[in-house]
Amino acid sequence: MPLFIDMHRKVPEGASVADIAQAHAADLKVQANHGVRYLRYWIDESSRQVFCLVEAPDAAAAAAVHREATGSVADEIYEVVEGT
Repeated sequence: MPLFIDMHRKVPEGASVADIAQAHAADLKVQANHGVRYLRYWIDESSRQVFCLVEAPDAAAAAAVHREATGSVADEIYEVVEGT
């Protein structure tokens, strides 16, 4: 299945690391509805950005998980290929 990295460039001011973890947990609860599997996420606290790694049939399915789980969507989604 294709891999994607999505970028959330505008995490709301005041959102904590715990808030991001809670949003990720919400994604995990609904991901199967879209044939998606969220694998990992990273937070850059200084720039207030979040990056998610996801297996999905396409970018639209990955976006649908965030929309259903939290009402937000990534600003950008890139299909990627894992290297060594």
